[in-house]
Amino acid sequence: MNKARRCPCGRGEAFEDCCGPVLSGERPAPTAEALMRSRYTAFAVGDVDYLLRSWHPRTCPAALTLDPAQRWLFLEITRTDRGGLFDDTGTVEFVAHYRDAGGRGALHETSRFARSGGAWVYLDGTHDD
Repeated sequence: MNKARRCPCGRGEAFEDCCGPVLSGERPAPTAEALMRSRYTAFAVGDVDYLLRSWHPRTCPAALTLDPAQRWLFLEITRTDRGGLFDDTGTVEFVAHYRDAGGRGALHETSRFARSGGAWVYLDGTHDD
């Protein structure tokens, strides 16, 4: 039996039914939270192209390098504000747990999202240590 790989975003769905189509461009993220989950998934699977495509043009870096030794373990969404189907902006607070050469750690961030060209994009974020 071929068991589908679970999506790293933590929603409990198969990758092919969850963030996979968003990363491939097959469908857009419908909400700011969905975009946040897809970006976490992109970090987990090493999809730098998607991370850059889903970044607001005003704040997007010219290049992005991921640490190949960093393994993303799981994601907790702790708060959302706006970012729904009929909103133009939204925020998502999350804790992303990882393991790297130094051991286990967590990234606690409040991210801001906006629509650009009709699609949700990552604007910026503040780290909450």
